[in-house]
Amino acid sequence: MAGSTHTVTNQAPPLAGYDVFTSDRPLAEAVERHLAPAILTEAREELALLGRASGSAQVREWGELANAYPPRLRTHDRYGNRIDEVDFHPAWHRLLGRSVGAGLTDAWGRPGGHVRRAAGLLVVSQAEAGHVCPLSMTHAAVPALRAEPELAEVWEPAAASHVYERELRPVAEKPGALLGMALTEKQGGSDVRSNTTEARPLAADGEYVLTGHKWFCSAPMSDAFLVLAQAPAGLTCFLLPRVLADGSRNAFAIQRLKDKLGNRSNASAEVEFDGTTWARRVGEEGRGVRTVIGMVAATRLDCVLGSAALMRQAVAQAVHHCAYRQAFGGVLIEKPLMRNVLADLALESEAATVLAMRLAAAYDAVETDFATATDAAGETDGGNHAERERALLRIAVPVAKYWVTKRCTPVVAEALECLGGNGYVEESGLPRLLRESPLNSVWEGSGNVQALDVLRALRTEPASFDAFLREVGAARGADHRLDRAIRELLVELADLEGVEARARRLVERMALVLQGSLLVRWAPPEVADAFCASRLGGDGGATFGTLPHTLDLRAVVERARVSV
Repeated sequence: MAGSTHTVTNQAPPLAGYDVFTSDRPLAEAVERHLAPAILTEAREELALLGRASGSAQVREWGELANAYPPRLRTHDRYGNRIDEVDFHPAWHRLLGRSVGAGLTDAWGRPGGHVRRAAGLLVVSQAEAGHVCPLSMTHAAVPALRAEPELAEVWEPAAASHVYERELRPVAEKPGALLGMALTEKQGGSDVRSNTTEARPLAADGEYVLTGHKWFCSAPMSDAFLVLAQAPAGLTCFLLPRVLADGSRNAFAIQRLKDKLGNRSNASAEVEFDGTTWARRVGEEGRGVRTVIGMVAATRLDCVLGSAALMRQAVAQAVHHCAYRQAFGGVLIEKPLMRNVLADLALESEAATVLAMRLAAAYDAVETDFATATDAAGETDGGNHAERERALLRIAVPVAKYWVTKRCTPVVAEALECLGGNGYVEESGLPRLLRESPLNSVWEGSGNVQALDVLRALRTEPASFDAFLREVGAARGADHRLDRAIRELLVELADLEGVEARARRLVERMALVLQGSLLVRWAPPEVADAFCASRLGGDGGATFGTLPHTLDLRAVVERARVSV
């Protein structure tokens, strides 16, 4: 009798057992668009394999376990020896091992490496986002390491390895290694020039000992870290290994792990260097910011990818739920107002994915032989194209980092609301996505830092804005709302009086124009039309679900739907 009152009806089945990659049409299309035909088949197969794993019930369970049992700091062993190690749930190691094995730290110098890795990162982040931090740090360390060829010769192959080994040993004895980053300090945060950590040179060339602290150390279980410290000639970049060549532990005291809003599976730490902490200089003394700038740019793109992944997963969950849930006499997805909400969310998700993948393709173009590079208009012009892509990255990465990461939280929150009370409970997975959603806006420079960086590029690197205009201009004439938005942007840029106070407004407009240009060129007409009408034409409201009712919203929603 009691059991009959608990018959379950009108509930959506779990969104599991599907291919995260191939079911994401904008992502799959971007891979096809940006990869050379010679490697496309192989890349598709790799990504589909990763997609099926990431959409499986097993890997989803790993993600839940890794967050339910967050990392734990062990400062000492049973004998009282200082070890400063971080223990993770076995699920974390399974996730990390799978992603390293899929080549998600191997992009630099690999044909199509950045597009393949970016697509893979978008896929695995949807299953569990926290383990992506060490993948990102390890990948992004490579440009900085190349400033010191002797170090790069040892550490770059280890970073690019497809083998994950968790034990701390000298890098020469490991088949693969992870790298972290420790740049910021309590008194400065993003203002790293105010760092006080001191680097004292030793007799051997390039060797130093460090004294000081780091307020945020990413991935503290890593094999080595890039850090900034004040050397005699000024702020300098250093490589700090956890284990020295003789097998002894470096002086690297983890004081505590951060108790964070989200990203619970991943460890972030405060660390101290005691004056005997050994480090190797990377690049020139006094040029620390210049040395790490490539690393910062790469991690910023990963923030864009991470936010795009969270948005895609949230939208997929919302559309899936509404395709099954019945209310007020029909299926929710068929209700005009709910369809408007879902279509609006899908637009934001697709625009983020297309932009992130375009920037990944720019990285590949910079890495590719100049003589074979092809530009956005399909023209081959050798090194000029690669230089334009480099210039585009200089301005478009902070533009994308600012805008896409800021759009993530409202998208996830609205998607959660589509599930109603079902979305507010932990079992749905949406609360974990919501807690994760502000992260990428905060890490690697918050919104104001990104906006000011765009202004810096506009003022000091005119080639970057020229490259931006060339990119958005590739769609000129295809949509009158986009054309008008480009003209208005140029008018706003013509008057730089008091520009800092309106930097956010300016960068927002740049992001929307760039996204609009990409969608007009590459997305289906119904997607481009809806985006330009609502984001560029002023025919949209301040919340999701305010698209013009005359648009083909059914097609937009169906494009975002996952087939299970």
